[in-house]
Amino acid sequence: MASLDPHDPTVGKLVQLARQRNLRDLASGGARGLSFDEKAADRAVQFFGLLRHSKAEWAGQPFVLAPWQEHDVIRPLFGWKRADGTRRYRVAFLEVARKNGKSTLAAGVGNALFLCDGEPGAEVYTAATKRDQARITHEESKAQIQALLRDDPSLRRSIIISRDNLAIPSRRCKYEPLSADANTMDGLNVHGAIIDELHIHKTPDVWNVLETATAARRQPLLFAITTAGFDRTSICCQLHDYAVKVLDGTIEDDTFFAYVCSLDEGDDWTNPDVWIKANPNLHVTVKMDDLMRKFRKARESPAFENEFKRLHLNIWTEQHTKWLSMERWDACAGHVDPKELAGRKCYGGLDLAPKRDLSALVLVLAIEGRFKVLPFFWMPRDNLRERERRDRLPYRTWVRQGLITATEGNVTDYAVIRQEICAEIGKRYRIAQIAFDPYGATELVSSMMDQGFEMVEFRQTIQTFNEPTQKLEALVAAGAIEHGGHPVLRAHAEAASVKTDANENLRPVKDRSTGRIDGIVALIMAISRCIVGGKDRSGPTVTVIEWP
Repeated sequence: MASLDPHDPTVGKLVQLARQRNLRDLASGGARGLSFDEKAADRAVQFFGLLRHSKAEWAGQPFVLAPWQEHDVIRPLFGWKRADGTRRYRVAFLEVARKNGKSTLAAGVGNALFLCDGEPGAEVYTAATKRDQARITHEESKAQIQALLRDDPSLRRSIIISRDNLAIPSRRCKYEPLSADANTMDGLNVHGAIIDELHIHKTPDVWNVLETATAARRQPLLFAITTAGFDRTSICCQLHDYAVKVLDGTIEDDTFFAYVCSLDEGDDWTNPDVWIKANPNLHVTVKMDDLMRKFRKARESPAFENEFKRLHLNIWTEQHTKWLSMERWDACAGHVDPKELAGRKCYGGLDLAPKRDLSALVLVLAIEGRFKVLPFFWMPRDNLRERERRDRLPYRTWVRQGLITATEGNVTDYAVIRQEICAEIGKRYRIAQIAFDPYGATELVSSMMDQGFEMVEFRQTIQTFNEPTQKLEALVAAGAIEHGGHPVLRAHAEAASVKTDANENLRPVKDRSTGRIDGIVALIMAISRCIVGGKDRSGPTVTVIEWP
């Protein structure tokens, strides 16, 4: 068995360990009933050579395996055999950064299991959290088969292709995308399964069902592909930890194949020289200029640092990313004089927290290309001392300084909030619109509308939060916002992290269970109205503020 250099300094420690494992097993695996079938490995590589790429600059070209794909993955996976002649591995865990050809490789593996194993009634599936996600890999498998049929028309009599199914009727074999609803998976008899993006599986249900459903097969294979994640309790993290222990020799499991491309402990993630450890297809499917562009974004915006590390350097991160630089935030204190701002047009964001916590109204005014911020806060007077201990914030001092209005009792009196907004704040400033979170706000909002305020519902989704969240980040970075150094709002800015989704949308979240971010949420909602403005009575949405 040919092997790549197990001491190659351009690959990470875990890849070196995987290569060393192969060499070690060649020397000692016979005692455990293992042998390497060179011809079987050759056939697998030759099969991939019959397939064609379907996308990007390689569309229509034969699938020539990259050296790491051939020697580190496909040859070991299909070449190692047990004493009974069946494949050695039953589970394969492949973890590598984004855009390194994982899905295309997995699609080819699925096709090999479907076409080449000679398994009667083979059932092969692609599985993901959503059926549409499962279809991504399955569509690639289907495109590979379609190209194969064009190159060899004689196969058309054997293989039937439909929207969500590849079938060989004569052998009762099928290859389908599978819904992630584990309740619909009863009765499966799995010969092969490709599990895509394992890091986004919130529960182990799909994995457990698929693993259980392989019991009746001679040489089943579960092939999981993923990038690093952030949920340390997930099935993906469990398999990652297990893979590391198999590779470093802590656990001996001849049925488990592991290949993990990542930076090593102590590597400087800002050094482009080490990025190849997580990106074995660097300069092929992964372009350095694209990585550099995303790296610069990660350095400029802390919100994207964890995303870059996780998706492009395959580093496991924490769930949420610390968001705003407090140095930059403090530099944006500027000059905010409520008296000077009286009578000016502004937009508001109203975040009504549960009645035992803090509620916030934040007004945003655009003046001479800068954004002035006026925050107002309310909370119940009772148990202020206990809340101080819980949140580690000086609420009683802030109440004495007039920075928070304390309402009587142990719950916030929304009538006081309504009265202050309608009778005082609303008369002092010309509020065009107020965005609000609809949860628990129906009565107060209805009352304010009766007083003539234009209230705009702000749905609490990541898509709704994304644009104004990024705008606030940009304003702080550019020094184009002034908040007067309000200490309550500063505490909320310091406690704010951001959550991101697969499309790099952002929304604010607390960085700890006791953190408070009500003021920042209200500020973002106010900014959202500045972005789109109000709806004209004739209907169309108009932009009322140009961003500096």
